[in-house]
Amino acid sequence: MQSVERAFQLLEALADSGGVATLSELSTSSGLPMPTIHRLVRTLVQQGYVRQDTARRYTLGPRLIRLGETAGRLLGSWARPYLAELMEATGETANLAVLEGGEVVYVGQVQSRRSMRMFTEVGRRVQPHCTGVGKALLAQLPEEEARAVLGPNPLPAHTPHTVTDPQELLAQLAEARERGYVVDDQEQEIGVRCIALAVPGAPTPTALSVSGPEARIRALEEQAGTASLVPVMHGIAARLGQVLAP
Repeated sequence: MQSVERAFQLLEALADSGGVATLSELSTSSGLPMPTIHRLVRTLVQQGYVRQDTARRYTLGPRLIRLGETAGRLLGSWARPYLAELMEATGETANLAVLEGGEVVYVGQVQSRRSMRMFTEVGRRVQPHCTGVGKALLAQLPEEEARAVLGPNPLPAHTPHTVTDPQELLAQLAEARERGYVVDDQEQEIGVRCIALAVPGAPTPTALSVSGPEARIRALEEQAGTASLVPVMHGIAARLGQVLAP
């Protein structure tokens, strides 16, 4: 059992390092002794879960792709009743996304029944800086980690409303941590507004969102009382987080 636990500890350390690390870097980040790392990494390489590159560094292996894809589909299945509840409560498309390799991956969606509605393919990858779910995911990371994901250079603009300055976006993330949600105001697509927030307790940063035409989302935001948008989303996210918690 200890070997299994340590093997997963190494895979997590490798993922945290961006998917590439030397043995000494793994030893430092995991706290495991070098002989143990040698033995476990050799086994993981033999099984295809880790591979060695030409610079004698170790990377996450291709066999993990199938596991990740299957886990992503299951995550979407577990979340579907909660996404459906959110769609029924708001009338708008509900989405679930995770952060993977610096990109947002949509793992679940229940579409609005309205003729004019938002649609994003499950499995689609997008940049985090211009989407509600992306900013909600970045806000869950320590600032230095979020800064590393964004990089130092100007971010690509998808619309005139996209925030392209990493420092300005980091300030938005700090504000999002305070108020508990983020807004994508036509930053990915003109005419589309999105409200997103974190799913607490999920084993990896996970975000829930509602997206739709700008005027309809603004009308939802203006509702008061128990039916107001953000409290409803927080309630559903909290219950979903309990289901996803390890």
